[in-house]
Amino acid sequence: MEKEIILETIGIKKSFLVGKGREITVLEDINLKIYSGEFVSILGQSGAGKSTLLRIIAGIVEPTEGEVLYKGTPLKNARAKIAVVFQSFALFPWFTVLENVKVGLVGQGLNEQEMNEKALRAIDLVGLDGFEDAYPRELSGGMRQRVGIARALAVEPELLLMDEPFSALDVLTADNLRGDIIDLWRNGKMPAKAIILVTHNIEEAVSMSSRAIVLSHNPGKIKAEIPIEMPYPRDRNSRDFKFLLDKIYTVLIKSPEEIPFLLAAGRYQFLPHAKVGAIAGLIELVHDKGGRVDIYALSSELSMEVDDIFPLIEASVILDFGEIKEGDFILTEKGKKWAEADTLEKKEIFKEVALQNVQLIKQIMQVLSTISKHRVSEEFFLDILKNHFTPEESWNQLETAIDWGRYAELFAYDYDAGELYLEAAETIDM
Repeated sequence: MEKEIILETIGIKKSFLVGKGREITVLEDINLKIYSGEFVSILGQSGAGKSTLLRIIAGIVEPTEGEVLYKGTPLKNARAKIAVVFQSFALFPWFTVLENVKVGLVGQGLNEQEMNEKALRAIDLVGLDGFEDAYPRELSGGMRQRVGIARALAVEPELLLMDEPFSALDVLTADNLRGDIIDLWRNGKMPAKAIILVTHNIEEAVSMSSRAIVLSHNPGKIKAEIPIEMPYPRDRNSRDFKFLLDKIYTVLIKSPEEIPFLLAAGRYQFLPHAKVGAIAGLIELVHDKGGRVDIYALSSELSMEVDDIFPLIEASVILDFGEIKEGDFILTEKGKKWAEADTLEKKEIFKEVALQNVQLIKQIMQVLSTISKHRVSEEFFLDILKNHFTPEESWNQLETAIDWGRYAELFAYDYDAGELYLEAAETIDM
């Protein structure tokens, strides 16, 4: 017997206008099916559109193209039983726990007694029995998030959506709450037929879900769907668990071969948000460990999340300092040479690889070398970048290029004037 399809997205695309008629595509060609009995995690780096996709699924945001079907009916026409748990607790400080949970039941045609019964049942499910009359200020962060989850469960959703619900919590509190949710799920006490979790924490996805959807970024596309078929509770030290972690890490990080492909296809190269000092720290650490490390083991050792370590690894790959193989980060000969070099040699090596591999830095140097005064406003480059990125991301891209270019002593930056310039009007033959 085939499992019931709770929700399906067909050809979802989401774009935003960023001024002067320019359009930025955040999500593209998203086709997925969510079946009854599934706990699905959506993974991706910053900018992959994970939260945007969740909001489209929830009906909060309209897609630019494509449609969302709820049990075969277009979402806008369906009486969808969907609830969302957000990262922020979003509680009314002047309401008690019970009153905050009942907020989700308003407008459902229930009388006061029925609302109280549903709310109290949800409060009991999440382990807050006895705190019904407490106010949010009396609760810890973990307890406040439990109130948010109870509010979602009170409406008895068929599909529960969770947008990084544990990211604002400390490690132990988050781990405890994850365990409680899994216990409710596996013991059949969760009213939801399916759960979608947006997360950047790979270990969280592997420990909780039955399938992982991995998104690429700029724009967000489905890069891989990875089944997770281990029984609960899951042993994080087991071979199968570590194998899946490595597999997802490998899928998430673009291989070096993808970078020239993106440029050849007319796409603007995306620079990870990584400072030179942090890149150097990573390269030197890996060099000290023999030039090859397991990415998951490294992130655990450094207590770094995906969004912290991936930009450093991606930047290293772009600069030809490292490569990714089978979940490991391996230094190239250039990377080893950079790790061993003294301060001045490091700058020369960085200058060489930046000019060879970084599109934006090459563009900046071409412009500065061509203009007679060798000085250009940052707005000139931001206008170019806004054709490819959102205004906020355009600044992030330029800021990264400025950091890399200044370190390599390719150009300087006047913060007060907002200008990039060549020191002593030294041009470089491009």
